Amino acid sequence: MIITLTINPAIDRTVSVDKLVFEDRAYILDRTEAAGGRGINASRVIHSFGGKTLALLTCGGSVGERMSKSLGALGFPFEVVRVKQDSRVNITISDKQGLTIKLNEFGAPLEKHELKEIHDLVEARLAKAHWIMICGSIPPRVAPHFYCEIIHLAKKRGVKTLLDTEGDALLHALEAKPTVITPNQHEAERLLGRALITRSQCLEALERVQKMGPESVILSLGSRGAMGSGPEGVFEALPPHIDALCPIGAGDAMAAAFTWCMEKKKTFAESLRWGVAAGTAKAKLPGMTFPTLEQTRAVYKQVELKSAG
Repeated sequence: MIITLTINPAIDRTVSVDKLVFEDRAYILDRTEAAGGRGINASRVIHSFGGKTLALLTCGGSVGERMSKSLGALGFPFEVVRVKQDSRVNITISDKQGLTIKLNEFGAPLEKHELKEIHDLVEARLAKAHWIMICGSIPPRVAPHFYCEIIHLAKKRGVKTLLDTEGDALLHALEAKPTVITPNQHEAERLLGRALITRSQCLEALERVQKMGPESVILSLGSRGAMGSGPEGVFEALPPHIDALCPIGAGDAMAAAFTWCMEKKKTFAESLRWGVAAGTAKAKLPGMTFPTLEQTRAVYKQVELKSAG
């Protein structure tokens, strides 16, 4: 089983409009609302691929009630830690040309006893897992080393960890040496304090980040695919050109497909290729719609994998 952990989930409200133009009006074509957050999105992809997943998350207030109801319709098991404050609401606005704006709330602080409940729930469920995906931001005033504790818990039980976060939470968690991390270009730039523009700069960034602690690093580069450094070497996965409708969530799909493939004992390079295929397939879909295995397989055949070492 692949566990996903999302301690700062959200209701994802998606608004589709005819056009997004500065200082001009747009007309709403469609509105949807669904439970979201990086880990929840990852569980959606793993479940749609036929994998076994369990989503662990926090849930608070009336927004949390709507989130639980939405999760109940998605078909995979989940468990929640009830928290005092309302869960957050994130807004995605996309137009027909694929231009997208993402507006995220920070989320509400968690109390000490709530963090302990999260810790205890993860500890209790790790016995059934091969992987745990630790996903998303941490709420305000939560200690940035919290993810370190989760990684150490998993290591004690022989469970592999994928970390998909940013900022101080990412920086501190590297000390715990997660199995793999999946920063996108902007997250890696903030981590290293420098711009990553050229291919050689990205390759250098992979090397630098890997020296900071993780066993493997996947650098997600959007429409340019991804670079990965793992036990087998350094690889690039180059996607086909597509007309993107909504790239938001593509990184979640990539991380999920990569972990799903690794859990099936595939190679790091093969898993990277599947990850890029899933991320590309997601970008082709509107709003927060995630690809099926069949849609991902169709893109996978067009992803070019090559050694970059």
